[in-house]
Amino acid sequence: MAAVPGAATGSAAMHGVSPGAGGMARRTRVALAAMLLAECAGMSGAYAAASMASVEIVGMAPLPGLDVERKTLPYAVQTASDATLARASGDNLAEFLARSFTGINVNEISGSPFQNDLTYRGFRASPVLGTGQGISVYLDGVRVNEPFGDVVNWDMLPEAAIGSVLLAPGSNPLYGLNTLGGALALNTRSGVSAPGFEAALSGGSHRQRRAGLSYGAARDGWHVFAAATLFGDGGWRAHSDGRLGNLFVKLGRMQAGHDWQLTMLGGESRLVGNGLLPDSLYEDDRRAVYTWPDETRNRLRQAQLSMTYRVSTDTQLTTAAYVRNSRRDTVNGDIDDQYADYVQACGAGFLPGGPPREPDACRYTQGQGASLHTASMNTTSTRQRSQGFSAQWSARLPGYQLMAGATHDRSRVAFAQYGQAAGFSTARGAIADDASDRELDASVDGSARSSSAYATGTWNAAPGTWLTASARYGHARVASTIANGGVRQPYESFGYRKLNPSLGIAHEAGPGWTVFINAAQSNRVPTVIELGCANPAQPCRLPVGLQSDPYLKQVVARTVEAGTRWQAGRDTVTATVYRTINRDDILFHSAGLTQHGYFSNFARTRHQGLDLSAGAERGPYAARLSYSWLDAAYGAQGTLFTGTRRVAVAPGTRIAGLPRHTFKLALDWKAASALTLGAELRAVSSQGTQGNEDGLSADPEDGEAPRRADLRTRGHALLALRLSYKPQPGWELFARVNNVANRRYETFGAVGIDMFPGGRLASPHGAGSAADLTRFVAPGAPLSVAAGLRYRF
Repeated sequence: MAAVPGAATGSAAMHGVSPGAGGMARRTRVALAAMLLAECAGMSGAYAAASMASVEIVGMAPLPGLDVERKTLPYAVQTASDATLARASGDNLAEFLARSFTGINVNEISGSPFQNDLTYRGFRASPVLGTGQGISVYLDGVRVNEPFGDVVNWDMLPEAAIGSVLLAPGSNPLYGLNTLGGALALNTRSGVSAPGFEAALSGGSHRQRRAGLSYGAARDGWHVFAAATLFGDGGWRAHSDGRLGNLFVKLGRMQAGHDWQLTMLGGESRLVGNGLLPDSLYEDDRRAVYTWPDETRNRLRQAQLSMTYRVSTDTQLTTAAYVRNSRRDTVNGDIDDQYADYVQACGAGFLPGGPPREPDACRYTQGQGASLHTASMNTTSTRQRSQGFSAQWSARLPGYQLMAGATHDRSRVAFAQYGQAAGFSTARGAIADDASDRELDASVDGSARSSSAYATGTWNAAPGTWLTASARYGHARVASTIANGGVRQPYESFGYRKLNPSLGIAHEAGPGWTVFINAAQSNRVPTVIELGCANPAQPCRLPVGLQSDPYLKQVVARTVEAGTRWQAGRDTVTATVYRTINRDDILFHSAGLTQHGYFSNFARTRHQGLDLSAGAERGPYAARLSYSWLDAAYGAQGTLFTGTRRVAVAPGTRIAGLPRHTFKLALDWKAASALTLGAELRAVSSQGTQGNEDGLSADPEDGEAPRRADLRTRGHALLALRLSYKPQPGWELFARVNNVANRRYETFGAVGIDMFPGGRLASPHGAGSAADLTRFVAPGAPLSVAAGLRYRF
């Protein structure tokens, strides 16, 4: 498990990052033209970047080591400090990244602010089990993508302790497994970097409360730091209250030749994510929920010991070891599978215009229909234990900077899914049948281990020119045994090996102006959940039905990026183009006309685009802007499973849920010595709906002409306002208004079966409309206000 880069220091920098692109000459010219316009604007004072000043020294490798100058890197990184994070004024980390970092968006699929689906260049870091992950996330060198599904639990990150954020782009092999589209590295504060006491308390709309507390001290080489994050939320949607709390403690000592530090993290949460709404229900009430409950409880315990030995001023050795235990328990009220089949068999029909089922089949099902429950109360239990060790050596030599390291990680996973018969209330809430027992549906015991060695070197080939070469060789093994219906299947184990190289060059073309190009490769191995649902002959339901575990190939991503960055004082401009090709991507496919499916390798997917960013400062005014163009598409012919239909795709078919255009603009005005006012505008274009990638509303019946429908979710623009008032040293009053215009918008869409047409449960022999295919959407949050007080001592 690769660890994260060293902590960046200073204020944040809005440096856009991107890879080189093939076949994008016209858009490259657009990028360069926009860069020149932004540069001219910066010189004339139209733009500013007071809140996001440049960071010159950054980390570039797994464990913290000897930092490098930003201009020597053959790619552009984005960074933010704890001071910049504090200016988020109540937003959580994922929301801050979506507002501030170029190329990042969030889909509010679950409806909970700490369960957002974050995307960067079309690659995901998500808490949703079964989602294809493509971003590696680290906390102080520990990879926090969970072993079961590579998911990221945003609620378990100690936000009050975070000191810096670094986003590295592309398939960088230095960050290890799952770094297909990028790596997000978080580093925490210490008693040395953040002495004193700090408290931030805020409250806002929908009964939202938040507290961030921290204390740091350093004396005689010893240092201690503690931070706590507390959050409570009534939820803006019905039945969507949630809460979380975590505590972070760091103890260490700095001596002449070496340092050590021990960190401990514990957290617990209960979050509710009520998911998507059918169009008809959404238009009536965007605060409604389709079915409920949908509750997730997470718990985490983590400890890490790291040591740094300074052999000389230019040579350093760092070692780290960690243990990490997490658990997840979920409760979901869903439509019962047998009842759904009963409705379908008796002619209510999931396919618009389809003929009724045969009368004999209907009568046979009717004979059982009275005893069928309409709902199922599904619960899951996941237990994960991980341990790992890493070591890294770094040195500076005349004209060279070298780094080498090794990592070893292992984990064990125990998962079980249970079902209990239930019925629905008039408000579509599932109520368990106390007379029915909870039954085990499926379980899996799995393990994974990975070992790797990596090296990187930067050579000052000529004055102002730096050549960087990196490589990582890794070996991973994933094993599991699955039980279905009480029958345990044979033990399965699969091994994966890969050598991932990277080569890039950066050239200082003029004062403050650098051009760069880089090519890199990384990989992702299948997770236990993917191997457990990979047999077309035994399909399963997402996200947790487990059937069998045939072999899946590892995903290999290759990224080429090229760009330029310019900096003069606090004025910055960055332009980058990139192209990433995934080979053997892992997607969920259909298994005939049922709602079941299986994971399978897809030959090729493509992510390409450009990122532009600029910032400047003039007197009391500051501004920063960014623009991203993303073309995420399938690169081969195939058939997708989308939950309800089979979708045929061809090279160039766009991947759903990803906007092609994203624009962000932030303005700040220091109205007085103690008062700062700010505004943020974020605009995204329309995006494709899952299940409508081919432009059809349903699978055509035999002899029926395909019926086309444009089910894309609408583009939207959101305005947020900020205020910061510092009446006395150490005191700050802050406020934020999100979605000022109370805009109705959607962040994700999927085609699904509405089993509650007209608000009533579908029944083949009852009144009301029949179940039908329709679009479901993730409603965006309405206008909200938050205000708080921060005190530093």
